[in-house]
Amino acid sequence: MSTDRCPCGSRREYAECCGPYHRGGAAPTAEALMRSRYSAFARNLAPYLLGTWHPSTRPDHLELDAGITWRALQIVDTVDGAAGDDAGVVEFRAVARTADGERLEQHERSTFTRVQGRWLYVDGGTGPLVRDR
Repeated sequence: MSTDRCPCGSRREYAECCGPYHRGGAAPTAEALMRSRYSAFARNLAPYLLGTWHPSTRPDHLELDAGITWRALQIVDTVDGAAGDDAGVVEFRAVARTADGERLEQHERSTFTRVQGRWLYVDGGTGPLVRDR
């Protein structure tokens, strides 16, 4: 029996984890939205990423690099962002590989806000994308 594990690292099946959000469901917490956005990067779902980005900071378009394979996600810290909150912060580290084997690491402290019952990504205090062969 084959499984389709969710890229977000939850160890759950994609269909029961980030899949429902990618199909239009609302993430219940800022962390759930952040995990679903990571999974969207891993699955090349640019429309989902744009749709969950706050209009005040959203780019006009987004082109994802299909040559990058997202490998791991680690949640470092969360501040607020629960179902009853209107704002939250999620700090994470994400690891990827380029097509030629270069290791990339993204470390970000992302801010989220809830608008009309839906969590949206606002921005991230990011350091440089670390490249390591």
